[in-house]
Amino acid sequence: MDQVLLITGASRGIGAATALQAARRGWAVAVNYTSNSLAADEVVRAIRAGGGTAITVQADVGDEAQVLAMFAKVDAKLGRLTGLVNNAGVVDMQARVDEMSVARLERMLRINVIGSIVCAREAVRRMSTRHGGSGGAIVNLSSAAARLGSPGQYVDYAASKGAIDTFTVGLAKEVADEGIRVNAVRPGLIDTEIHASGGLPDRAFQLASTVPMKRTGSADEVANGIVWLLSAEAGYVTGTVLDVTGGR
Repeated sequence: MDQVLLITGASRGIGAATALQAARRGWAVAVNYTSNSLAADEVVRAIRAGGGTAITVQADVGDEAQVLAMFAKVDAKLGRLTGLVNNAGVVDMQARVDEMSVARLERMLRINVIGSIVCAREAVRRMSTRHGGSGGAIVNLSSAAARLGSPGQYVDYAASKGAIDTFTVGLAKEVADEGIRVNAVRPGLIDTEIHASGGLPDRAFQLASTVPMKRTGSADEVANGIVWLLSAEAGYVTGTVLDVTGGR
């Protein structure tokens, strides 16, 4: 395969939308999931029904051994990686910082930050011309929370996405002359299931009036930005964090 893409957390929401769009543009897609195998299988079925190539790969990105096994499976099934979307991430129940446990913080940072960095590490080992690769592109998923702070809801999540912004800029500069572009997309209020996992299923709609465009965004609208950053059309774009926030 010429274009091999791994998307973490791709069984639903933004990850699933990105998988479908990327497949339509010719990428062979590895659809990662942690536990929802039925949803991941459905994404793969949809891609194959459209004539594309896709596989599922189970792994918790917060576990290094599982990440290594995931990349090994992609190597074996699809070939050398040329694209990575670090989409997997978690929120927690809304809480003030003075109510947060260390266990909550460690889970948040292990999955959202360490997981993304370890996945990027493995991608660089395959893409970089320094390691015999032919180049590629990495897109990290940030959040408007990195700028807004999410007070009273999940400052820890916002902080984890602030780390992703900084990581994106640093890694982009580190591997710019090794054929790898590294960018991030910073979604705003998007209508996905992640809000429910934080105990606020209607959060996006409740806050829609605070968005200059007066509406929530869709997973497809975020996927548009991700797939563009992966493409040759963005060939001179690296170290950039693209806001998809409706102006918020």
